[in-house]
Amino acid sequence: MAIELHNISKTYRSRRTGKKTVLHNINAVFERGHSYGILGINGAGKSTLLRIISGAERPTFGEVRKDVSISWRLGFASSFNSSLTGMENLRFVCRIYDADIEEVSEFVQDFAEIGGAIHEPVRNYSSGMRARLAFGLSMAIRFQVYIIDESISVGDFTFQEKCKAEFERRREEADILLTSHMPAMIKQYCDRGGVVHGGRLEMFDDVEEAVSYYEQITQ
Repeated sequence: MAIELHNISKTYRSRRTGKKTVLHNINAVFERGHSYGILGINGAGKSTLLRIISGAERPTFGEVRKDVSISWRLGFASSFNSSLTGMENLRFVCRIYDADIEEVSEFVQDFAEIGGAIHEPVRNYSSGMRARLAFGLSMAIRFQVYIIDESISVGDFTFQEKCKAEFERRREEADILLTSHMPAMIKQYCDRGGVVHGGRLEMFDDVEEAVSYYEQITQ
């Protein structure tokens, strides 16, 4: 079981240059049973790569093949429909992923700690409340691979610790695909790594090798 990238390229329109190629002809395999950390400086294309892998964005060229269940970006709150209530958003997500609505609802309401606000429109939420709902919903649905863009920390210190504890429980049965510009974070959670640089993705079977390469090209 794996996620395979075949000749992935991504080009955006640019007012200055007409177009900008962020990712160019990327080929990689992310095997089940390993957690991967993708390093890159800000703007290197890490987030674009994750959006393509998760299916939130299509590549300009190439194909993603996968036979594992993949999460959306962990804790990502911007995809909520702001005119719907938190509970209505939750139910919508459950229908997409064929998850038990009652089970997910019970978990999220306990985990997110937003009380009766879950029955209010999301547009009324603070950014912290959105983040709590998003992270709780991410943890309520069991995926084989969790996608994380830069951080797993949301909310105040107490809630961050709660998030980390729940995330560690998920890691016992699932893999992660994490992007960051911080080697320490990659080494904490991952055993294999990659580096996005100049539109290319270099993959390494050992996370320490990935970190070493990244530090060489960014010095």
